[in-house]
Amino acid sequence: MPDYKEMYLHLMRETEKSIRILIEAQQECERLYLESKEPVLSVLPAFPVENE
Repeated sequence: MPDYKEMYLHLMRETEKSIRILIEAQQECERLYLESKEPVLSVLPAFPVENE
């Protein structure tokens, strides 16, 4: 007979590992974003609007 308790505990441990990996990835992306330089923005000339 399968050991359901051990199966459940294994699933919970692996789920917790996955959550930690996702949190670390998000934090790393946030760190990269905060450390990045501001983008250079340019204002493009406006086009005249034609009457229909």
